[in-house]
Parts: sequence; structure tokens; C-alpha cells
Amino acid sequence: MPHPSRFAATASAALVTLSLAAPLAAAPDPADWEAVREAARGQTVYWNAWGGDTRTNDYIAWVAERLAAKHDVEVVHVKLDDTSSAVSRVVAEKAAGNDSDGSIDLIWINGENFAAMKQRDLLYGPFAEALPHFALTRPQANPEVVTDFTLPTEGYESPWGKAQITFYYDSEEIGGDSAEIETPPASIEALLDWAEANPGRFTYPRVPDFTGSTFLKQALIALTDEREALYAPVEASDFTAVTAPLWDYLDALHPHLWRSGRQFPASGPELRSLMGNGELSLAFTFYPSEPAAAVADHELPPSTRSYVLDEGTLGNVHFVAIPFNSPHKAGALVLANFLLSPEAQAHKQDLAVWGDRTVLDVAHLPADTRALFDLDESNPAMLPATALGKTLAEPHPSWMDALEAAWQARYVGE
Repeated sequence: MPHPSRFAATASAALVTLSLAAPLAAAPDPADWEAVREAARGQTVYWNAWGGDTRTNDYIAWVAERLAAKHDVEVVHVKLDDTSSAVSRVVAEKAAGNDSDGSIDLIWINGENFAAMKQRDLLYGPFAEALPHFALTRPQANPEVVTDFTLPTEGYESPWGKAQITFYYDSEEIGGDSAEIETPPASIEALLDWAEANPGRFTYPRVPDFTGSTFLKQALIALTDEREALYAPVEASDFTAVTAPLWDYLDALHPHLWRSGRQFPASGPELRSLMGNGELSLAFTFYPSEPAAAVADHELPPSTRSYVLDEGTLGNVHFVAIPFNSPHKAGALVLANFLLSPEAQAHKQDLAVWGDRTVLDVAHLPADTRALFDLDESNPAMLPATALGKTLAEPHPSWMDALEAAWQARYVGE
């Protein structure tokens, strides 16, 4: 979710000196779309986005080609290991009084980073509702496109794709006629029993990797008796009491993980590689179509199958946002709008490209456009769309930072 993560410590230090009264950079009026398109021509948009997966990078390269051809806008993908580095840069620029000539024009962002930037007036907007293609998301019927980790986006970021935890496994080892293991675990509690019976065949990415941190939240939602506390700021709850079942669970789980829990893969793509080379029998991803796309690319065996837990899995929408001091806001607006076009959304969802789910309300698109989004259900690793109906809402963004810090304190160095 490969998704955007931590707000760096250097950012926190710089915030002390922020001047909230500084004027914003001049920008075209998003409501005058023809003027926006004209102003965008010839601009170079520096898009800061996670660069840890080949499919994602290739898709962004395709977007750059289309923007150049259609709108005479150059897109430069600034590849990030961690979105917090881009956030820190915007913080530092504002602290230095750079209010109109920033180095970042668009950020792939959500969750706690969005909350931190919006709270500190580091974002341009509101703009999302003015994008011509935004209406295709039908936000009145799909509130997830205007809500980020419980917080209203208020037009300060534009939806781009959907994510939901999806488990996948090798059916030749689990569930097949000749498999040694009858069924994959259907709950977080059952996962512990499964791992104990099958040591070394499951793991999760090292926190604070976004996928690893999301696993912590998935487990906490399932295990805590105080679930409602997760949807308010963490400071309003007794963190130790709410999270105690999670740490008890992980203490019991870790000895049965890959490499006995002494080492963790660095990311979701690395987790996929461990499945591909046979070191694991069970894994998970934040992109529901990823297993099917990996089978199509011969990265995972054809015996791969996908599923979600019986009580549902954590899901969210990921977004793009424009920093307050972007010098190329018109180009960034045109790029954000293109990302919402049926052309770009259908290409992104294609298993041969990325497999990231669309944020458009496909059922309300014209029939010929709907056809662009037909899924290849012949791929046995593809999860049926109906299986994703049980989506658990993301906790308040403050819980991510608190869980990551507690995990680091408890397990780093063990």
C-alpha cells in the first residue's frame, strides 16, 4: 500500500518553526478546467510515489507517456522508499519560507501522513471535487473515496485506488486432494494455530513497512475487546490495555514464523518472492489482485489461491495530494484527473499491468466503458469481487504510529 507511511522525526522538529501565516503559491482555479489545462501545458510534474514494486513503477511510466501525449505535461516519478521523506521535505521547505517553489508537485499518500500534512496546512486545496473525472467515483454512494483513516478528506486529496488485505496460499500444499494441510486459517486466532502446526511457513513484513503495520491493525481489530477505541485518537484510550491482547498474540506467534521470527521480509513484494520460491505456504497482500497478477507473470505457481478472513479484512482507499507550495499545480491537477479517468483506472486494474482495484463506481458507467473493467475470472488465483464485501474500516491514523513504536520497542533486536 506499498501504501504511504511514517511522519519522520526530523519533520516533527521542523514543525516548531513553521509560519502558518505564510501566503500560498498562486494557482489556477480548479473550477475553470480549460484554464487549468492550458496552464498545465509545458509543465513538469514531480510525482513523489513509492517505488518499491516493478508493476507500480511501470504503471507510473505509462501514465507519464499518456500525459506527455495528451496534455504536453512531463511527469517525473521521484521514487520513494518511505513517503515520510517527501513529507519531511515539504515541512522543511515551509520552515525555510519556501511557499511557492517547492520540489514536490504530487504525493501518493494516505493515512497518518495525510492527517499530519492537513493539520499543518501543508496541502493545496480543496481541489478533488473540481476534477472532471471525480464525479465517476459517486462519492455520495461511496464514502470511502472521501474518507481517509476515519478523517474526511475535504477535497485535499484525490482517490486513486483501493486496497484490502487478501490472503493467498499454494493449494498444492493447503487444501488440495494431496495436500498435507487441509484448509487455510480463516481467522486471526486460527492463524496462530496454523502457524504452530506449520512452523516457518508464514510471516509478515517488518514493521514499519506499511503491509506489516497493517497486519498489526488487522490482528488488533480481531483480538481487542475495545474495538471502538481504535476509531478515536489513541490519546483518548488506555493504549496498554487496548493492545495487550495483540502483544500476547505476537509473542506466541513469532517463534513459529519464517526464520523463527528472528528476521522479517522487508516488504510485501519480498513476501511474494518468498511465496514464489517455496519458502512460505501462506502469505497476504494489500492488493487483492496481486496474487492473480503474479500467477500471470509466472512469479507464483498456478496452484495459488486467494481468500479473505471470515470476519473480513482491513481495507482503504489510497490517494494523491498536492503540496501547498507546488510550483506546477495546474500540471498536478491534470495528472490527478487523468488518474481518475476510465482509461487510466482500467489500465491500472488490468492484471497484466498492476491489478490495483478501481475507485470508480463501475456499475454506473456507460456499458461500453464498463466492459473495460471486466476481470479475468479464468485466473484461478483471482479473488471474486463478491469476496471483498467484508471490509473492515481503518483505525484513526494516530494508532499506526503508536503501534509501530510499540512493536519496535518490543521486538527490534530480538
